[in-house]
Amino acid sequence: MSTQASALAEVQGHGSAKEGAHHWGLERATSVASLVLLIWLLVSLWRLPALDYLSVSQWLKDPLAATPMLLFIVATFWHLKMGLIVVIEDYVHEPVSKLLWVLLINFAAIFAGSLAVFALLKIAFAAAATGAIAG
Repeated sequence: MSTQASALAEVQGHGSAKEGAHHWGLERATSVASLVLLIWLLVSLWRLPALDYLSVSQWLKDPLAATPMLLFIVATFWHLKMGLIVVIEDYVHEPVSKLLWVLLINFAAIFAGSLAVFALLKIAFAAAATGAIAG
C-alpha cells in the first residue's frame, strides 16, 4: 500500500472539510459582532451621567439600548460556546469524554446566556413599567 493511500484511509470518515469553513466563518462573524457591540456598550456607558442602577435601568428601557445589548449577549455566548467546543474537539480524543464536554459546554452556555437575557429583559421591562406608571 502506498503512503498516499494509507494517508487517505487515515482521514476518511472524519467529516467534511466544508463543515470547518462554515464554523470558522460563524466564529469570525460572532467575534466581529461582539467587538462592535462591545465598543457600542463602552461608549454608551461612558455617555451615561452615572453608572448606578437607576441610570442604567432607565437607559435599558429604551429599545435602542436594550436591543443591541440583547444582541451583544447572544453573540458573546454563541462565540464562547463555539470556541470552547473547538478546544474540546482538538484536545479531547475519547469519544465519550468529548461528547460529555460538548454537552456540558452547550448546557452551560445556553443557561448562562438565558440568565443574562432574562436579567436584561427584567431590568428593561421593570424600568419601562415603572416609567409608564410614574409618567
